[in-house]
Amino acid sequence: MDGILNINKPPGKTSFGVVAMVKRLSGERHVGHAGTLDPDATGVLPVCLGRGTRIVEFLVDTTKVYRAEIELGTATDTYDGSGKITRRGDASKIGRAEVESALEGFRGSIQQTPPMYSAVKHQGKPLYMLARAGIEVKRKSRTVKIHRLELIAWESSVATVEVECGKGTYIRSLANDLGQSLGCGAHLKSLVRTRCGLFDIKDAVTTMQLEEAFLYGYWEHFIYPIDIVLQDYQAVVVDYEAEETIKNGSAVALGQDVKCDTRQKYCRAYAVDGRFLGILRYIPEKGIWQPKKVLV
Repeated sequence: MDGILNINKPPGKTSFGVVAMVKRLSGERHVGHAGTLDPDATGVLPVCLGRGTRIVEFLVDTTKVYRAEIELGTATDTYDGSGKITRRGDASKIGRAEVESALEGFRGSIQQTPPMYSAVKHQGKPLYMLARAGIEVKRKSRTVKIHRLELIAWESSVATVEVECGKGTYIRSLANDLGQSLGCGAHLKSLVRTRCGLFDIKDAVTTMQLEEAFLYGYWEHFIYPIDIVLQDYQAVVVDYEAEETIKNGSAVALGQDVKCDTRQKYCRAYAVDGRFLGILRYIPEKGIWQPKKVLV
């Protein structure tokens, strides 16, 4: 079972719980997800099976889109509705115009501090373990990219925003920081991931649908091929000799027809019969392509 499932994660289930379910249903040992969703969050969770787990890093690096409800007036220690309230503020005088203005400061490349209740590690331990023990540590801020941030609804101190962002962005931190910017506190009320790379929520399969598909033997209909997430990279067909070289993990020269700009440092390699061989990385100083992931 080599491929990727586009699963619509339900509320109340951890991302690891979804992976465990897929392992149980499929019997495949190698299963992993690409981008953790909090237990209360829902939406697109790509789950890779078999050799598909080898390209998780390429999925993690893709752009994500979220729809988030941010409730003004209360801040919590987890930055969402599951935590203890740490602050109450008056949001009654804040209107749509003030929210729109505050959102301006969160577009583009911004500095963001991960929440204490997160999987980011401090001295080898996840922050959430320290937080549960009542320990708070100073976290380093990091640069994240907000490609698009739109206020799509505003009602009774609840702002609904759509966020298109790069990897490493915490929407909970965005909600908390917005509350600080407005001076009233805020927390993330609900979160839906509507897209992860090319995987869209409109095409996602629910966990109930997936269980039924495995029960009745039509689960293959929901499996995407591994190379579908690599379509932005140039494809090259290699001869038998180059195929064997790639399978052995050695670099190959692909000739002048395969171009590589500064953005596309990878290409997809295929055998003459159409089999996907793997991902090659360009070494410009040598003019050769080194296997990054061999998938045969």
